[in-house]
Amino acid sequence: MPRGTLEVILIGAKDLHDKEFLKKMDPYVILTYRAQEHKSSVAKGAGSNPSWNESFLFTVSDNVYELNLRFMDKDTFTKDDFLGEAKIHLEPVFAEGSISETAYNVVKEQKYCGEVKVALSFYPEN
Repeated sequence: MPRGTLEVILIGAKDLHDKEFLKKMDPYVILTYRAQEHKSSVAKGAGSNPSWNESFLFTVSDNVYELNLRFMDKDTFTKDDFLGEAKIHLEPVFAEGSISETAYNVVKEQKYCGEVKVALSFYPEN
């Protein structure tokens, strides 16, 4: 059972399906591992190809092997739009210690709707 700290570096996304008609999207990401949740900054006006270059830390203490990334479009007067999600299987990073920048598909209703680039590192407890 892995125990330690998982570092997720959210680099950026491309080809997200744009939900806006008159302006560019303001995408952000909600990262969830077990009950732990982090939210990226909003990439204002970034449209379909946002970049974040933000790092998030999660405590790993049980046999959960999946990280979920939910992509949202920030709206001012209405509910934020759900753009899609990416599920990242973590067994390789727990085994290897780190995975360099890798692209994962963003999916909505089982359809491809873009990709996200993420780098992962795992720091086991001593």
